Amino acid sequence: MLALVVEAISRPSARILLVDDRERVLLYRGLGMTKKTDYAWFTPGGGVNPGEALTAAAARELREETGRSATPEAFGPVVATSSGHWTSADGRLFHSEDYYFFLRVPEFQVDISGMEDRERSLLDTHRWWTLPDLRSTGENLIPPSIAVLLDRLLAEGAPSEPVLLPWHHPQ
Repeated sequence: MLALVVEAISRPSARILLVDDRERVLLYRGLGMTKKTDYAWFTPGGGVNPGEALTAAAARELREETGRSATPEAFGPVVATSSGHWTSADGRLFHSEDYYFFLRVPEFQVDISGMEDRERSLLDTHRWWTLPDLRSTGENLIPPSIAVLLDRLLAEGAPSEPVLLPWHHPQ
């Protein structure tokens, strides 16, 4: 019997745990790009372009997805990572590595006008979440342990080594 080997497409992403001065985190709700059709709430961020530094990607994604500007240096170290495989709605296999940054900002009005058309078509709303809201919701959150991670970041700041988070996409 022959086994079919499918090469996964590598997709590193820079994600931002964006926390305002009221200790709320910004999340977007969108229909995922996976075969699973459930909605999920996830952080701003996205794919890293070839040759692009993670912090430069985070700064670019922040500007595109929120209208807020920050220098790559403002992001500091990666505070958490997650990686795994997922299959897109069109059947392509991906291997993603998500790198999370923690960034505090003053409260601001989100401006999604810089988003790409594809991004805008997958998202239907955004919301600033409090920690109690995150802990009590029945909604699908990515990463699922975001409340625990934010508790730690707010209390202790960036860890000396990135926290390894479980993978969150079904294949």
